[in-house]
Amino acid sequence: MNRRTLVKALVSLVLPLLGVTVRPVLVESHAVLVKSVPAARAVLSRPPGRVQLWFSERLEPAFSSASVWSASGKQVDNRDASVSPDDPKELSVSLGTLEAGTYTVRCRILSVDGHVVEANFPFTIKPAS
Repeated sequence: MNRRTLVKALVSLVLPLLGVTVRPVLVESHAVLVKSVPAARAVLSRPPGRVQLWFSERLEPAFSSASVWSASGKQVDNRDASVSPDDPKELSVSLGTLEAGTYTVRCRILSVDGHVVEANFPFTIKPAS
């Protein structure tokens, strides 16, 4: 056995014993929520007319949705969530008249990389003073 073959044999025996494996690393990116209006945990003086969400990857319009829920569990958006034709990374939904209180934005999106991502966050509307 030559020296090179011996080194390969030893490495292939020792590395697994140490818990080390050598394999190509695949970098997979998933869409992440990068910006929203209103922002997560925002406290607003006036109710917004719509919720806008921007992601790091392009979205599949047919498989992406957003909704807004009251603290009592009632859906308060207009059920018209859509991906912007001008920006395939933006998803938005319009809102009806909202009263003071805390609301939760929920979204479930499918990015063009094939991964499903779910996110939710609250925002609050202050009572009129």
